[in-house]
Amino acid sequence: MKQSIAQMKVLVTGGAGYIGSHMAKYLIEKNCIVTVLDNLSTGHLHAVKKCNFVEGDLADQKLMGKVFSETQFDAVFHFAAFSQVGESVEYPLEYFRNNVSNTASLLHVMKQAEVNYLVYSSSAAVYGIPASNYVSETDPTNPINPYGRSKLVVEKLIEDCSAAGDLKAVCLRYFNAAGADPQAGLGECHEPETHLIPLVLQVASGKKKKITVYGDDYETPDGTCIRDFIHVRDLCEAHWLGLRQLMQKNTKYSIYNLGNGEGFSVLKVISCSREVTGK
Repeated sequence: MKQSIAQMKVLVTGGAGYIGSHMAKYLIEKNCIVTVLDNLSTGHLHAVKKCNFVEGDLADQKLMGKVFSETQFDAVFHFAAFSQVGESVEYPLEYFRNNVSNTASLLHVMKQAEVNYLVYSSSAAVYGIPASNYVSETDPTNPINPYGRSKLVVEKLIEDCSAAGDLKAVCLRYFNAAGADPQAGLGECHEPETHLIPLVLQVASGKKKKITVYGDDYETPDGTCIRDFIHVRDLCEAHWLGLRQLMQKNTKYSIYNLGNGEGFSVLKVISCSREVTGK
């Protein structure tokens, strides 16, 4: 039977982070009652707006039990994770503990509370180095760093839990998230910032003196790396559509890539930013 998605009670883990905070705002616009759970290790309290906020960690089973006992959630959007590739190489244990073990804790409390809908924020990093310019969901997964491997392990964990019980889940593998809330209420705020577009705009605004281009000998038209960018608002819409599919169709477990299908080189991004800002 199809389930109504109006006035749903939804938990957003990592909802004080870049993508999670945009998702929480999007859900509120859809008339959902939103609870954000975030330990604020990389998130920001000022990004949490019009939500019930709980500061805490997924590893805290006592807290998690309290959160799920106080609210009968209809669905969970899971964004809480460490996400820096370089950092994952240096601290693999921390990445597997935070990304994998904490997701297992979340799945455990969801099962106890009989919350059966999960939308998981995965990553295209699970593919590693693709054999071609275009990647499909059926392509081999061969992550080349602990971050990508941790994301893939979580996907498998979710798939196994779905096969073994009532859990219905969708895993969304996306490429380079970019952009900000169209109403200018939210945006990227990473410290330190590592993403290309914010770094370029920091130069344009005078916050940084220069932008460094790493590599000019790629097999691309201008020699610089090409990336697939997807606007954060489009990511939110895709997560919402993923939940709608789970609730309205006889689907237990699905995986989707999220991108725009068109690449933009580093120099193209710089050129576009120069044109838009006049800097």
